[in-house]
Amino acid sequence: MLDTEVYSNTGGQTSKATPRGAVAKFSASGKATAKKDLARIAMIYEGVYVAHVAYGAKDVHTLHTFLEAESYPGPSLIIAYAPCIAHGVDMSHNHRQQNLAVDSGHWPLFRFDPRKAEQGVNPLKLDSKPASIDYADFVKSETRFNMLWNTSPDRADALLSQAS
Repeated sequence: MLDTEVYSNTGGQTSKATPRGAVAKFSASGKATAKKDLARIAMIYEGVYVAHVAYGAKDVHTLHTFLEAESYPGPSLIIAYAPCIAHGVDMSHNHRQQNLAVDSGHWPLFRFDPRKAEQGVNPLKLDSKPASIDYADFVKSETRFNMLWNTSPDRADALLSQAS
């Protein structure tokens, strides 16, 4: 599944996948609620392989994840971070944005393999390193977040503090 964090096919409307603080159609004052965590929901079901990838940030991790998911004898859900034009970034810098999302902790890389639990091992493997850049640096690199500082800086600060 490609996660653009908005309804991209309708011109960038707010969706349940839109992160807190992002400005999109129907949330001009910044989305106040947290993003729905589809991966966490899928992990609740027994026997589903679940992963987060960002090929532009970690291509080898993405390849390894696809191979592992393909070998899984049940359903697999791979959620791939997919920057889109509604984020307000130059799409020729797609890989840079994916790196910023991963390096800030906005998009954690992980794999959840139920086979591990059967072996007595934690099935959740966090593949991301600790955040190496401040979350604010990531959100300020995208118009969908930083435009709120122009119209309502106090609200932008409040939403950022809740999101990070």
